[in-house]
Amino acid sequence: MNNNQLPFLAFIFVVITHLSVNAQEKNTPTKDSDAKFAAAELILKKANGFKGIWYMNQPSNDEYVYKYSGGLATYPANHRPFAIYSKAADKTFFCFGGTDSSNSTLLHNVSYFDHQTKKIANPTILLDKKTTDAHDNPVISIDDKGYIWIFSTSHGITRPSYIHKSKKPFDITDFETIKATEKINGAEQEFNNFSYFQVYFVKEKGFIALFTKYNKASNRVIGYNTSADGIHWNEWKVLAHIEDGHYQISAESDGKIGVAFDYHPKGKGLNYRTNLHYLESADFGNTWQNGDGQTAQLPVTETKNIALVKDYSTEKLNCYLLDITFDKKNKPAILVISSKGYQAGPMNNPRAWTVFRHQKNKWDHHVATTSDNNYDMGSIYVESDRVVKIIGPSIDGPQAYNPGGEVAMWESIDGGETWKNKRQMTKNSLMNHSYVRRPLHAHADFYGIWADGNGRKPSESFLYFTNQNGDVYQLPRDGSDEMFSPILKP
Repeated sequence: MNNNQLPFLAFIFVVITHLSVNAQEKNTPTKDSDAKFAAAELILKKANGFKGIWYMNQPSNDEYVYKYSGGLATYPANHRPFAIYSKAADKTFFCFGGTDSSNSTLLHNVSYFDHQTKKIANPTILLDKKTTDAHDNPVISIDDKGYIWIFSTSHGITRPSYIHKSKKPFDITDFETIKATEKINGAEQEFNNFSYFQVYFVKEKGFIALFTKYNKASNRVIGYNTSADGIHWNEWKVLAHIEDGHYQISAESDGKIGVAFDYHPKGKGLNYRTNLHYLESADFGNTWQNGDGQTAQLPVTETKNIALVKDYSTEKLNCYLLDITFDKKNKPAILVISSKGYQAGPMNNPRAWTVFRHQKNKWDHHVATTSDNNYDMGSIYVESDRVVKIIGPSIDGPQAYNPGGEVAMWESIDGGETWKNKRQMTKNSLMNHSYVRRPLHAHADFYGIWADGNGRKPSESFLYFTNQNGDVYQLPRDGSDEMFSPILKP
């Protein structure tokens, strides 16, 4: 990035986020400064390297500069999956929020890691989303015939969403635009707007997607939809709508879907999110149960409900959803951060990384570690009945109290009760690492992917991945080769 561009870019980002802040204070869908919200442009050309998007939200007018910021190529936690291992192809396919050399737009990039050659493909730029908002980052899915699907999300209702499908199985070079429909009150309409998208392909059934819609009061209502072919979607069903809405995260294992969600108390604004809830479905969304097997009546609308796992509101704590997965017995494991408030800085410490597991017909929870920002997002891995790991930026980085930091691997050998720092994976970094994401069906060679970025000013952003041992590889920012050899970091 040309240093002369930084003040201009910083000004643009401040304008964008000022609008976003006003929207959040009014509890309305977020907007940015895109003129007339232009339609995205299909690109379909090589990216010539891995350039991650830099993004910020809500200037804080203090030494931390923003509420959150940095290299957010794999942001947010409510988008998933960003990567999928395919046993049939022996490749991990992934997407991310990319950009150009001046961070002027969000580019949806698709690539893969070849587990045979240990090389990584030069990304294909699928789409120019015509925004700089990392909330519009894409997610990926692979159907039972090997076709790659990219779902291009939108932040609120002001920009359209898109669906693309590879023209050949296990191929990232060419995609077709899918003109999808959904049923609304029984009638077929365009399916072209979805936020915080989470999608899974279930064998012999099709796609199930969990995502957010905004109602007339602009609350964030969470729900789900299904499709046999990815083109024709059924009627969207509301999962929960408590007071001013929710964030949700989800996981899939052998056809079971698990969903963890918080809620926004009425009138307190979107910066206040609290409580932890959980529901699951083993029949493609036909019925939903809590962790104890009790059937929920949808939608969930009351604060006291059978989905409640932890009442953080009585402790006056925020709850930030990081990750959810299933153990070998198909029981959920959930990772959250709790804190005293939304603002960056030490006044809201401790930010407690807490693991919730449903075992022996009850929920247990234990603090694994603490960190210095609410958006220090990491992933949880249940490797056996006893071994559970967390990989995330839990160690203070060069921009302390901004999102991310140095990445560490935390390990429990007693099922999640006690934890130790098994390995610090990044050291002496110039920028904070953030949003470590676990691939669906993660392979030991490609166990997590994330990006870095300066937490306090616009910067370049590099992408990284790790293997199961915690060895970290950096992806080349520039290059025209078809395949790259990742760079092992010391």
